[in-house]
Amino acid sequence: MYRGSFAKNRGDHFGEIGYILMINKRKCIFTVSGAVMTAAAVMFGAAFSTASPSSLKYPVFGVDVSNYQGDIDWQRLEEQGVKFAFIKATEGSGHVDESVAKNLENINKTNIAGSCYHFFSFDSAGETQAENFIKSVDKEDIDLPPVVDIEYYGDKSSNKPTAEETEEILSPLLEKLEEYYGVKPIIYTTVPVYYRYVCEKFSDYPLWIRCTQLEPDLLDWTFWQYSDKGTLDGYSGDEPCIDFNVFNGTEEEFNSCYVN
Repeated sequence: MYRGSFAKNRGDHFGEIGYILMINKRKCIFTVSGAVMTAAAVMFGAAFSTASPSSLKYPVFGVDVSNYQGDIDWQRLEEQGVKFAFIKATEGSGHVDESVAKNLENINKTNIAGSCYHFFSFDSAGETQAENFIKSVDKEDIDLPPVVDIEYYGDKSSNKPTAEETEEILSPLLEKLEEYYGVKPIIYTTVPVYYRYVCEKFSDYPLWIRCTQLEPDLLDWTFWQYSDKGTLDGYSGDEPCIDFNVFNGTEEEFNSCYVN
């Protein structure tokens, strides 16, 4: 998902493959080595095609965007079946995406259910990160819960913060967002980050999981980002692709997710 001032580490693509087969969900440990599966992916790459969920099974389709998609024609996206969208709003304690206000104004002229996401920083206090997001996203402007996007950036995948350090930042961030918006935030994350930081302490939050190789059917997810290589008509930014997502349920169940 993430494109911004932090350098994105793409190693999580391989971590997704290590998720395949069996997982002990209660203890949150892999029973198949990610290294073994990575080797298998290299040898038999054709077997690990990009995920392509069935629209019959998952009829509620959505996207996530940032300033990198440039000017967005939200009505055009709606015409192509987009029913929800998550818009980048902030990252860390100081950065605000320059397109968030415009995107919120224009998406609210359509029937697309919209919300915003905050890119989590391992390097600043959760309280100030929450303040940054709240100042940028009015509770009346979003239909779905706010999102905290926690993933590795820069050198974090090779110099991983501890679970305790991360909890000290993430807990107050989530708590302040829930207090302001009146609903539990959604946690967006990758498979490796989910198992390191989320599954034990924050499993009661709705999960939006990135898994571009296959369906994450061993996890209890609410939203699934299945592709970062999608293309649609209706945007004209530096990034030619747009992230594709689905909701885990029917349209009626999706409607129950609204916060307003």
